[in-house]
Amino acid sequence: MSVVRVLDGKSPMREPPAELLKGKRHLTAQEIEILKSNRNTCYLERWNLIYVSEVPGEFDPSLVIQNDFYGYVVMGRIRNALLKFHDLELRVGIYRSVLGFVSLGDDCVVNNVSYLVNYRIANRVMLFNIQEMSCTFHSKFGEGILKEGEPESNRIWIGVGNENNGRGVLPFKDMIPADAWCWSRYRDDSQLMDRFVELTEYGNDGLKNTYGIVEDDVVIKNCTLLKDVRIGANAYIKGAFKLKNITVLSSPQEQSQIGEGVEMVNGIMGYGSRVFYQAIAVRFVIGRNCQLKYGARLLNSILGDNSMVSCCELLNNLIFPFHEQHHNSSFLIAATLMGQSNIASAATIGSNHNSRSPDGELLAGRGFWPGLCSDFKYDSRFASFVLVAKGSYQNELNITYPFSLVANSNTDCTVHIIPAYWFLYNMFAIVRNKYKFVSRDKRVVKVQHIETNPLAPDTMQEIEASVVRIIELTGRYLKLPYETAAKMTEFNPNPKLLDEFRERAAFSKDGEELYHVAKDYLHQNSESKFFLSDDRCQKKYGALICKPAQAYKEYRRIMKYFCVDSLMEWVCECGRETLVPEDLETIRKIPLYKNWVNAGGQIIPQEKLDEMFSLVKERRINTWNEVHAFYDECQKSYCGYKVRYAVYLLERLYSTPITMFGKDMFDDLMRDVAYVSLNMLESSISTRGKDYTDFFRSITFRNKEEKNAVLGELCDNSFLKDLKQSTEAFDSALEKLFRTLIT
Repeated sequence: MSVVRVLDGKSPMREPPAELLKGKRHLTAQEIEILKSNRNTCYLERWNLIYVSEVPGEFDPSLVIQNDFYGYVVMGRIRNALLKFHDLELRVGIYRSVLGFVSLGDDCVVNNVSYLVNYRIANRVMLFNIQEMSCTFHSKFGEGILKEGEPESNRIWIGVGNENNGRGVLPFKDMIPADAWCWSRYRDDSQLMDRFVELTEYGNDGLKNTYGIVEDDVVIKNCTLLKDVRIGANAYIKGAFKLKNITVLSSPQEQSQIGEGVEMVNGIMGYGSRVFYQAIAVRFVIGRNCQLKYGARLLNSILGDNSMVSCCELLNNLIFPFHEQHHNSSFLIAATLMGQSNIASAATIGSNHNSRSPDGELLAGRGFWPGLCSDFKYDSRFASFVLVAKGSYQNELNITYPFSLVANSNTDCTVHIIPAYWFLYNMFAIVRNKYKFVSRDKRVVKVQHIETNPLAPDTMQEIEASVVRIIELTGRYLKLPYETAAKMTEFNPNPKLLDEFRERAAFSKDGEELYHVAKDYLHQNSESKFFLSDDRCQKKYGALICKPAQAYKEYRRIMKYFCVDSLMEWVCECGRETLVPEDLETIRKIPLYKNWVNAGGQIIPQEKLDEMFSLVKERRINTWNEVHAFYDECQKSYCGYKVRYAVYLLERLYSTPITMFGKDMFDDLMRDVAYVSLNMLESSISTRGKDYTDFFRSITFRNKEEKNAVLGELCDNSFLKDLKQSTEAFDSALEKLFRTLIT
């Protein structure tokens, strides 16, 4: 049976909606004759369905040449003028095109558009060399909604984080990673899941009366197919192969672009984003200020703001802001990456490529950096800012130590972990991350709040848990048999002290007493180098924790630095430089939140998310915009929540209420914080200085002058200049912060 139908020509033609006819009129008989003489045709000679501007002189029929009209066509101002965009200059008017059920704004160009149907086009739009541009009456423009009478199977779901769609979310125009995080991670709350569907459907009348939209100052040229596409203002689309059922968000301030050979189906493209050079996106949400290019394939995934992806394949992922992946030999499948991540060349991260099960997943905190040629056995989880050395990891990993280095062992099946590695050996990267992400955030409108500082409540809670874990494992170490303990000890500057603590551990009455013995040992023997065995970090074989005493010391210093930095920020918001005793009481009245969540890049207390979920289920929040307003309110209180948490951490570190801190405690605190501040500066200078002093970094240059011409001089480095100034300002603020409390 043929699927092609022949219409008899008697079917009634739809009249244009009344809102399109304001300021419009029918053609005059003279204008119809001019149009006919210009080789224009109208289906069934229904010229009465063509409307033009009623303002005298705003319709020049000589600029409408060799077109075929059917259904209604509403034209705005058509005058003798040129539109110019870059090197493209075209006369205003309609030329060699087929138009049906179309309205045009003022001063538009429609030139060689073979099929333009069911679109409302705004002002100063240029359409040039397009094979098909049409819209169905049931289009959703990439959103996960349904039209009247459609079955649930018609919904567009994005299966983030897991290949079996068990974490699927519905895309919508205003979706941000925080929404997708809440939807994909709290799956056990079925009522909440149902309400999220209702929030997505809010405002959808379900009527099958959809039309395509092209807003002001859009340029579309040399494209093959645009079907069911909504395009925001000032977007630029050139050479695209297939755009179907998508929304392209764009504005004069954040202009989006789509380039040659691109295919995009079923999704949302964010403001100010750019998709070029044979890239493919299917079932997707792309955030603000993102780039997808050079054949990249983004499938069933959500990509957070300020991300850049090229040459690679990404399937079933939820990716928070500031993700980078540039290599054709890498792929990322069934993962949730929580921002500021970088996937190296030949990193093959996917559940169905190194596991028998197709529905595993990977969860990684902020700053996930797998090395060259890395692959992992799913399921795996990583704390924030974990650097994984090149290698194939054959067993599931659960790396709970933030800012750590993970590497395969050369001698056995364990993995080796250096906790606090970044603080011990790569402080420059931490400092640089804090500044570089701020400078790369080109969003004009910032709906998704993003914490760019590596030292924040989410990482502090991981550090706190790691400190506890190191103490617990040290207790085990102290109770090992002598020969086993000797094998686990690389360097011990004080054997008598170790023997003393081993004896104390052996006679500990319970786990709590052993915990305090181990903690005392780490405090008194911080230079000792020994190994700990952590069976929770890798399935079957466990992990070897290297340099735990040094990590313990650095973790505690970093926690103190975070606490003081948070106090400085809070005092600054109060318009002062110095804490007074009344401040401590004020801070202690702020609600204390100890469980923090990285929700799409914004750090929010878990209790606040729970509060938001309750409001959604109670129908006191009914739209996603209201959800976003809740995020905004959390962000306004973030400084206060953070400083309350900072005071809590200080009291934990010193086992004393802050109101009882004496001069010796404040001196110790300031000493450790000043050390971290100086270390950040000196480490950054030293790291950058290697580019100028290391012999092997000079062997490709003929002389020092050529090297300086290529790299610039160290003294001119803008980052180091800014860091030096900010360090001086921080140290000055540190001297003033506790002045009143100490005296």
